[in-house]
Amino acid sequence: MNTRLTQKVTDATMHNALPPNGLSSITGGADVPLPSHGGQVQAVMRYFAGAPEPFVDLSTGISPFAYPLVWPDPSVLHHLPEEGEEQALQQIAAHAYGVLTPDMVVTGAGSQSLIALLPRVLPARQACVLGPTYAGHKLAWKHNGVPCVEVESVQQISHAAQQAGTVCVICNPNNPDGRLLDTRTLAAVAERCAQAGSWLVVDEAFGDFSSQSMASLLPHQGLVVLRSFGKTYGLPGVRLGFLLAAPELAQKARALLGAWPVGAVALAAGGQALADKQWLRQAAQKAHMAHDRLTGMLGKAGLACRGHSTLFTLVDLAQAYGLWAHLCRYGIVTRRFADWPHCLRIGLPANESAWNRLECALKAWQTLHHSA
Repeated sequence: MNTRLTQKVTDATMHNALPPNGLSSITGGADVPLPSHGGQVQAVMRYFAGAPEPFVDLSTGISPFAYPLVWPDPSVLHHLPEEGEEQALQQIAAHAYGVLTPDMVVTGAGSQSLIALLPRVLPARQACVLGPTYAGHKLAWKHNGVPCVEVESVQQISHAAQQAGTVCVICNPNNPDGRLLDTRTLAAVAERCAQAGSWLVVDEAFGDFSSQSMASLLPHQGLVVLRSFGKTYGLPGVRLGFLLAAPELAQKARALLGAWPVGAVALAAGGQALADKQWLRQAAQKAHMAHDRLTGMLGKAGLACRGHSTLFTLVDLAQAYGLWAHLCRYGIVTRRFADWPHCLRIGLPANESAWNRLECALKAWQTLHHSA
């Protein structure tokens, strides 16, 4: 094979193009910078010249089953969104997430923008994050000059909750290991927060396919819930997320965001998708089946599962970087972590071509690993 594979290799010829014992023609794998988030596929694949395209992005935990959005007429971009359009989306979101009234719903340009807003909404003296978890939470507080510590147990979070002015942050399900705490445990922490003048922030970005949610406890003076739209509905480019809180707190957040927090496309996408309960049920079934297929494939390759949620699986192995680079040479990008160097998070392939390529790459890895 040529040292610079210039043509795109189709998945149909993948096995011949990339024989399990003949990858030396594809460069890359040494000292590749660690991406700060999932995605960033083009930046990663610059280090793997000759890897087959189209690249397969399994690094984000975004559902491969995208909602069949009916795009609004381009004419909606010719004017600013009406106040009533945002209110309509808040009403739909309130029903979808199980809160009593739309005045407890805040719309934002993705849940990340709302995470960044929290230090301005909550007058915290300190923050305490249950980790290891999504790094964006800890960074948001630190960037706003609020001391933030990461703890490893619910008991430590419960202790922090009793200290006035503390924001306790829990991702549920957790990213990247899928840890899921029951609502009774979280409700007890929220109650301690309310009694002490603190707050519990529950990030349910991966919670749409779970039967557990803290949103039904609202309004609650010690509780804030975050929901992400793009992950479940496979439309991350829409940039839409929701903050759910007691009306007074929600109003403060809306005032800080100002007018037009989301655009016309996000209003249309959110309104359509969140109202479509039948689609959500069907997508959940597809995602669960795909997750079972993924974990089975990983198991056959001898990879141990450290944790999982419906949209991703976390594998644990000493050669995690080697596996990451090996998959990149097959044009498959997964997620690696600075804090967990022995772990990779692997999302769900979007089509049979991607599944076949992943299976081929894992078989090659198993052959190389067992023959070493």
